[in-house]
Amino acid sequence: MANTKSAIKRIRRISKQTSVNKARKSRYKNALKKMNLLIDKKNKSEAVKFLPKLNSELMKVAKSGIIKKQNASRNVSRISKKISLL
Repeated sequence: MANTKSAIKRIRRISKQTSVNKARKSRYKNALKKMNLLIDKKNKSEAVKFLPKLNSELMKVAKSGIIKKQNASRNVSRISKKISLL
């Protein structure tokens, strides 16, 4: 356990930030799952409508450092490719 006052404060701050990061990661994963579901149903019009929202969600998560920017770009690229093949 932490001994100094500053270390105790950092533990408090880290626990708050962890919960925020988990919520953000959950939103991003749910958005990806929703998009994959639309692609599996071969619903191209809905998938095209949802693509900007997914892109926005991925970039927000990448900007805050929860996932890397390259990871977000790769996901967008793969999803776009799948949509174009529908």
